[in-house]
This record gives sequence, structure tokens and C-alpha cells, in this order.
Amino acid sequence: MALEWLKLYNMTYYVVKYSGPFGFIKPWTAVRDGETFSQQFLTPSIVEGIEKKLFPELLNEPGKIQKILRHRLSYEAMDMQQEQTQTRGWKDDKKSKTKIRNKSVLIRGVMLNPMLHLAFASEADALAAAVQHVCLCRNEDVLIPYAEVLAMSEDEFNMLDGYELHFEKTEQSFLVGYNRFDDAKPMFGWLEISGKPVFNMK
Repeated sequence: MALEWLKLYNMTYYVVKYSGPFGFIKPWTAVRDGETFSQQFLTPSIVEGIEKKLFPELLNEPGKIQKILRHRLSYEAMDMQQEQTQTRGWKDDKKSKTKIRNKSVLIRGVMLNPMLHLAFASEADALAAAVQHVCLCRNEDVLIPYAEVLAMSEDEFNMLDGYELHFEKTEQSFLVGYNRFDDAKPMFGWLEISGKPVFNMK
């Protein structure tokens, strides 16, 4: 609804740019795959989680994205990294007479130098977001904001490089997971790829 309103009146987006050294978004279809590449777009529940981190006053209103209107995600490259995990359950080790948790090594395709643009309708909301960090999914995937808030038209935002999932169900939409904020309802969207979503910083 907010997007349709903006398109009708051609209002300004207030955009905050974030960047960090790395990031990983686990696809909803990957549970314990031995090798998994990071998802390249944000789902509705991820955007809502970022919004609720930036604006904790919205925590009591689950299932809604109210302030973040658009997003674009790009990155420099994928890097395959090893990650050690442990099972949730404990197992008796008769030799040492202790309890142990089995370990496993997974390979993650992690985004290097991800860059995220978030668009807001209000300059005040953008200024509030521009003094806080965000995380893509994992707590260690910290993205730091640039100080400047960019004022852009919709056309200018559309020219930004990156991946963006549009949160609507159309003929070209696909299932992207289940919303943890909204009674695990299925989430659908269609993917827009603009410019050079995989850039070279050199």
C-alpha cells in the first residue's frame, strides 16, 4: 500500500546505505546442507526484523513492515568458508564418562563486502536508522551505516545496483519461506536484479 501511494505521488525516498565485511543469509530450504551459498535477497521477515531492530517501538506490531519501503542488496564476491556446528542434543561418552555434543563442519558461501540500501518515506526515520548498525541475519554480520542520508526519486532508486525482492504475489512470484513474525504464514515475492549486483571494489 505504501509503495502504491509513493508511486502515485512520486514522493522522495530517504535512503540509508550500509556496508560490512561479510554476510550470510541462509536460504529457508537449507537446514543442514553440507554446502550452502548465501541467499542474495532479503525476505519480508528479514526486512521486518531489521525494521524492528531499528525501531523497537514496533515490536508489539508483528507481521507488518511500516517504515522500510524498499531495499537493494549487492556484494563483491562469494567466499566459501568453513563453519563448525554442534548438535542440539547431548550424548554419553562412556570412555571419558562425560556428555558430549557431536560436531560437524559446514561450508558456507558468504557474501564479501555486502552493501545494503534501505529506503524510507520519512527523513526522520532515515536519520534514526543512519546512526544504528543492522544485521542481515546472523548477529556477527554487522553492517555499519554511512553518515549521509540520500534523498532519491523512485527512478533514481531503481537505478541502484543490487537484488531486491518485491513483496507481492504475482504470476512471477515464488515461495521464499515462512514468516516467523506472522504465524509462520508463507511469504512470496518476485526478484528484481538491477545493474551490477556483484561489484568489484578494486
